[in-house]
Amino acid sequence: MSSHENIDEVDLRILNSLLEDATQSHKAIGELVHLTGQAVGARIRKLQDLGVIEGYTLRWNPEKLGLTISAFIIVFLQSPEAHQSLQKYIQRTEWITEAHRVSGEGCYWLRAQAASTEALTVFLDELLQYGNYKISISIDRLK
Repeated sequence: MSSHENIDEVDLRILNSLLEDATQSHKAIGELVHLTGQAVGARIRKLQDLGVIEGYTLRWNPEKLGLTISAFIIVFLQSPEAHQSLQKYIQRTEWITEAHRVSGEGCYWLRAQAASTEALTVFLDELLQYGNYKISISIDRLK
């Protein structure tokens, strides 16, 4: 039996409520879906157990912290052996805010934030130990 068969309309309404604002209390969500906070908590745990809810995240504004440069970087690895070391680097560096291993152009697509072009240059110099890159700088965030 697939997990979607264990999910009903109330579960979907709870999920949509969490997608709008994951900081809502179970009681507040319960008022929207006509359940107690305890019942909402049980349904959320079920959605987590089924793998529908994988975790929670936070939207932030890097510019408020002085990180005014947003760069999108396509990485072309030097060798197949570089994958593992680049993945470790991605996990430990503060520059990278998002990373995807991709098919098509390049091996990885990265999103990086920096406070200045000088700081971005330091990051790009570090990245060269894994391969070459192509970079695009965001000029305006639309969504």
